[in-house]
Amino acid sequence: MSVEPAVHTSSADPEAREPGDPPGRTTWASLRPLVLRLHFYAGVFIAPFLLVAAATGLLYAGSYQAEKIVYADELRVPVGVDELPISRQVEAAREAHPEGEISAVRPAPEEGATTRVMLSGVKGVDATHTLAVFVDPYTGEPTGTLEQYGSSGALPLRTWIDEFHRDLHLGQTGRLYSELAASWLWVIAGGGVVLWFGRHRARRKVRGTTGRRRTLSLHGTVGVWAAVGLFFLSATGLTWSTYAGQNVSDLREAISQTTPTVSAGIVSGGEHAEHTQSGGSGDAPGEDVGLDAVLEAARGERLSNPVEIVPPADASSAYVVRQIQRSWPEKQDAVAIDPATGEVTDVVRFADYPLLAKLSRWGIDAHTGSLFGPANQIVLAALTAGLIVLILLGYRMWWQRGRGSGFGRPMPRGAWQKVPPHVLVPLMAGVAVVGYFVPLLGIPLAAFLAVDIVLGEVAYRRGRRTYATGS
Repeated sequence: MSVEPAVHTSSADPEAREPGDPPGRTTWASLRPLVLRLHFYAGVFIAPFLLVAAATGLLYAGSYQAEKIVYADELRVPVGVDELPISRQVEAAREAHPEGEISAVRPAPEEGATTRVMLSGVKGVDATHTLAVFVDPYTGEPTGTLEQYGSSGALPLRTWIDEFHRDLHLGQTGRLYSELAASWLWVIAGGGVVLWFGRHRARRKVRGTTGRRRTLSLHGTVGVWAAVGLFFLSATGLTWSTYAGQNVSDLREAISQTTPTVSAGIVSGGEHAEHTQSGGSGDAPGEDVGLDAVLEAARGERLSNPVEIVPPADASSAYVVRQIQRSWPEKQDAVAIDPATGEVTDVVRFADYPLLAKLSRWGIDAHTGSLFGPANQIVLAALTAGLIVLILLGYRMWWQRGRGSGFGRPMPRGAWQKVPPHVLVPLMAGVAVVGYFVPLLGIPLAAFLAVDIVLGEVAYRRGRRTYATGS
């Protein structure tokens, strides 16, 4: 991948061409050296970022089950006879923890599970997190408190691993690493698949081969089997990245495919001016139907467990009750309820989401391992482990390519010159478009090309001087 002048290109690498393929006879024969060079250099320079993303992703895949074990005392209680009204459970949580404000309540989703009362604005708790007070729904006794993050209700262990995977605990700047990895993963995987199927069948065998050829065959076999999953991880990872993710959001908005939200505004005028934001929790006096009536109204709209109740944000807002099940089948319906009358003022059904909104929801939940539960997490663990193996095999091939010199020989420059113009021009145009929408693919690629041009020119000038002086 270089725009180096033809007069000083290196001789073709034997691995860049299949035996018996006449140079220039087929489009694939001319494209293969270019794909090989891109796959090689992207693998060498991007693999460390992918290795970190894969290792932390492997940890995250197991974090759901680990969370259930580590926080069993807060999450589970002996099954009782009858559950207390949700308002009584919230009152018990507030008596034990009067600090902060109620931001949401998650009633116990199943028998033996605890209710979560989330408090925001608590001193010592990250502003983007909440303090979850866990309450036994049968006795009203608090079982503990833990810091919670995100709509999935991640507790400290999973939150730490999630942030490690997402940004290495470096904040917004750290997110660039994961976006870089996601931006290049599909390119590297796609290039590997193209190269693998472009090889003769006899050269794809693993059994009976030795040395670098065996490593190459193992690398290719694992890569082909994992390719679909790696494409998926790359695409879904980009949907909530900083730059490419914003481009995806802008595109969805432009074609009216955004995720709909329930309207929490009160439409009945100023009759609620005296209402408080207590959410029926006893924080302050005021006219309010209370959490029990709100939950009953939501049940009347077929909102089954698990649900989250969000109190009114201000005097002119409604309660919002939404389903929060991310496993299949997903439950994402939401309703708004008037705090004065208990009447439902708005309903949003997941079944009515636009197609891209549904695909985005399913994709993100599958990426995080919640869509199909433990089976989903096992597949993710296998994929991330496979990616780690691929990277290690790739570096081993590089070492073996150097014949023990410590570093493998680089792929020769000038591969682009073998591509016919009618293929090269649309190919470069497509790369430019993709690079614009996925900037952490386009910018590093442009930087690589610039450096490669400079190094090629320097090598060329040195070669001419050596030839002219005869030294």
